[in-house]
Amino acid sequence: MTILLKNVKIVDSQSTSNGFIKDILIENGIIKKINKNIQNPSGKTEMIDLKSYSVSPGWVDIFSHFCDPGYEQNETLETGSKAAIHGGYTRVFALPETNPVTDKKTAVEYQVEKAKNLPIFIHPLGAVSKKLEGTELAEMYDMHKSGAIAFTDGYKPLQSTALLIKGLEYIKAINANMIQLPIDKSIAKAGLMHEGIISTRLGLPGIPAMAEKLIIQRDLELLAYTESKLHISGISTAESISLIKKAKKSGLRISCSVTPYHLFFCDEDLQDYDTNLKLSPPLRSRSDMVALRKAVLSGDIDCIATHHQPHDWDEKTKEFEYAKTGMIGLQSCFAVINTLFPTLENQGLVALFSLNARKLFNLPPATIEEGTEAELTIFNRDLKNDFSPASNASKSANSAFFHKELNGKVKGIFAKNKLSIFK
Repeated sequence: MTILLKNVKIVDSQSTSNGFIKDILIENGIIKKINKNIQNPSGKTEMIDLKSYSVSPGWVDIFSHFCDPGYEQNETLETGSKAAIHGGYTRVFALPETNPVTDKKTAVEYQVEKAKNLPIFIHPLGAVSKKLEGTELAEMYDMHKSGAIAFTDGYKPLQSTALLIKGLEYIKAINANMIQLPIDKSIAKAGLMHEGIISTRLGLPGIPAMAEKLIIQRDLELLAYTESKLHISGISTAESISLIKKAKKSGLRISCSVTPYHLFFCDEDLQDYDTNLKLSPPLRSRSDMVALRKAVLSGDIDCIATHHQPHDWDEKTKEFEYAKTGMIGLQSCFAVINTLFPTLENQGLVALFSLNARKLFNLPPATIEEGTEAELTIFNRDLKNDFSPASNASKSANSAFFHKELNGKVKGIFAKNKLSIFK
């Protein structure tokens, strides 16, 4: 396959063509030539004019639930891939909260094998504990050898101090990373939203910010003790930013990510009991939301993680108390971030969506340079986004972003020697 991308702006701080508008010739998945006014080398070349569009190294999402196997009524690897492509992602980390749980090599191998023919790279996340029960370590070494990119207990973060120490020590030997959500379940168990004025007004039991602070403080202490590597995803409070920033300065191998939801919404948006905004961690106060936004601009946030969590209609269309937590996010994430941060430079945007995650999780660099394998995301930051139930590519439709006024559109991706392009 030969493809010629014409008049596209290259956004890649690693590339000698960074910032220039050029043509990119791709032959059999390899970037053959980057220059201006490349002529069509043969009649079989697919030529696409991308004037007004930018191209960057393919985007990476580190925390998505594809529900396969076991919960295919919500999402499958195939439908999750479609949502990812529409969102501009070439690589997605799939959570282990499947049935059976991805806690052994056979479960990892199932996802790896099934994903081979899909147009994006799907990287299984292995469970830290067997059956996500938080009591006994899973077969982490075997899963890593079979293709697990990192380890996490997903939305059931490790509460056992002893087990977390063992897990952090174990991953050092294989140079892997662990992902934790910042939730102390013993404090958050009965809560439905952030504890504050709004929860009192709505009559809903709250989850105090302390539930996040305590677990992060503990995890950082254990990280210092083990000298291992840890990523905290879904931070939601100003205090979390401060704690992680201080830990980074002290030399700990700690990184963090924030979701588009915690940047766009706060607890005030729950006053009509929208179950799509019932999330874990919960939406916090307006001041926390503003602090998270500032942290993105200051570079204290390493990645944007979609926390794509599909649910079918029945799991969300019920009383707030009984609705499942979570929202789909792969397809809308770029437009949300682009809308919130219109002044964020292209380099900063691509670092948040691609480059930082690749470094943190030992992924291929995907540099836009002649002779390298092509893995690209094509996007436009100025176009209006029309995200709606009709344009939604996920199997589930639990999103609070439908029909929001958002800017930024993905044109397509190139991965695995295949171009996926949209009108």
